[in-house]
Amino acid sequence: MARRVVQLTVPCICFFLLAASGAGHKYEAMFSFGDSLSDTGNICVNKSATAQLLLTVAQPPYGMSYFGHPTCRCSDGRLVVDFLAQELGLPLLPPSKLTGGTDFRKGANMAILGGTALDFSFLKSIGLGYPIWNNGAMNVQIQWFRDLLPSICGSPQGHGCREYLAKSLFLFGPFGGNDYNAMLFFGFTVDQARNYTPMMVDNIASGVEQLIELGAVDIVVPGPLPVGCFAVYLTMIPSTNPADYDEYGCLKPLNSLSLYQNSLLRSRLAGLQARYGASAKIMYADYYTHVDQMVRNPARFGFGSPAMTTCCGAGGGKYNYEFEARCGMKGATACVDPSRHESWDGVHLTEAVNRMIADGWLRGPYCHPPILQ
Repeated sequence: MARRVVQLTVPCICFFLLAASGAGHKYEAMFSFGDSLSDTGNICVNKSATAQLLLTVAQPPYGMSYFGHPTCRCSDGRLVVDFLAQELGLPLLPPSKLTGGTDFRKGANMAILGGTALDFSFLKSIGLGYPIWNNGAMNVQIQWFRDLLPSICGSPQGHGCREYLAKSLFLFGPFGGNDYNAMLFFGFTVDQARNYTPMMVDNIASGVEQLIELGAVDIVVPGPLPVGCFAVYLTMIPSTNPADYDEYGCLKPLNSLSLYQNSLLRSRLAGLQARYGASAKIMYADYYTHVDQMVRNPARFGFGSPAMTTCCGAGGGKYNYEFEARCGMKGATACVDPSRHESWDGVHLTEAVNRMIADGWLRGPYCHPPILQ
């Protein structure tokens, strides 16, 4: 079943580059790393590495809005990485774990649901060995990429490969959300999780440098979202203290954790940019501000439902979210018009939100500097 679904994840769809002022050149390929916000099917191809409970994303109504069937994407349709690829005239990125002669010369996607910033061995060493963490950590994804390079452009050390990578766009992240999930859902306090944030940011910065050393030039590095506004956290780790909630119903301690990581990440990326100068373009992509504005004023962005209400699920209650009645499970249904919702399944965003985010990264103001500049 999973194999059949994954084979449908790479439809033969290609859009020509749209003209845009400031577009320096057309990218010849695109490579993506990250977690479920960017995974275009690796979790299904690599299913033996994880628990069956994650494969609800291979069931309807996932994929209903664009593909018409599940594609192992965590949305009703396309993800940010899909919109970026289409806008840049590239095909939708195939999962890197696909075999059987898949052509990766126009790009590949290493992202996988459950991907972490910290290595699995480290998470296990601090007591977080739960099987949801599928050994798709950031450094593992970089190794997957290294393993692909000989079949794409020859020796990674060769001039031809470096020249090819210099004409490719890299989407690196976000990373960190699943590290926090592993901690917060299994007993850590927010303050305890915060102690690991500098280590996570160090790892992300190291990953960016590894890509630059291979020949990458243009790298987009997204930060975390305002996770305190998502149904999964509001339902599974609520607070008994009313002061922990802001005026929009979001958990302030969790959003503060995201803001802390964003602050450290921006600082580290600025340092890397200063170090590499004109030889690299490191772009910080601001998920947080854009989504936060959508939460504060849904109607401004065309959404007709409360920001935290989940479109797909069978949980009922305030947010239509329950872990044992998630989207893709028996009895779960989707709202009539997902484009009027921000939250797809309580954890991930709808295609409508992903489209807006991609545009904000391509042209600004939510990417610094914008991709098309």
